[in-house]
Amino acid sequence: MPKRIITKRLGDVLLERGIINRKQLEHVLAYQQEHGGLLGQILIHLKCCNEEDIALALTAQYGFPYLPLENYELDASLMALIPESIARQYCLIPIDRIGNALTLAMADPSNVNAIEEVERLTQCIIQAFISTPSDILSAIEKFYPRASEGAPSGPTSSKPSSTGSA
Repeated sequence: MPKRIITKRLGDVLLERGIINRKQLEHVLAYQQEHGGLLGQILIHLKCCNEEDIALALTAQYGFPYLPLENYELDASLMALIPESIARQYCLIPIDRIGNALTLAMADPSNVNAIEEVERLTQCIIQAFISTPSDILSAIEKFYPRASEGAPSGPTSSKPSSTGSA
């Protein structure tokens, strides 16, 4: 997957779009410096903006298309390609496959490790779209039923799942 060139920082994109003001950005950056974390997640946590604001800003920042999942028909058979643990770890879900091209909805499509791992697992070329974390998690809950509910636990991986964060 070609590397995307970032011309503006997320905070600058949100400022330009009028989503946040300079004082909010400075507060969030100070919070990030003290506590760590991703800027978008901190902005949402501190209620400076919502997930869709961040998704649209990431679209402007990286050039990935935005795909809201609430009205998108997902193909349940695609879930077998990616273990639930990977889908949750990287906050992604497969949405389409044509030949060896697999399209994913991702909360962070700039995460090269996630894309490389899915490419390795599926032997597919990945096309990434941005979606909100809550849309993706809702889809994961719907398409990867829990074993505790008496349903199959969804796709499994023969390797131990990683506990890293995206």
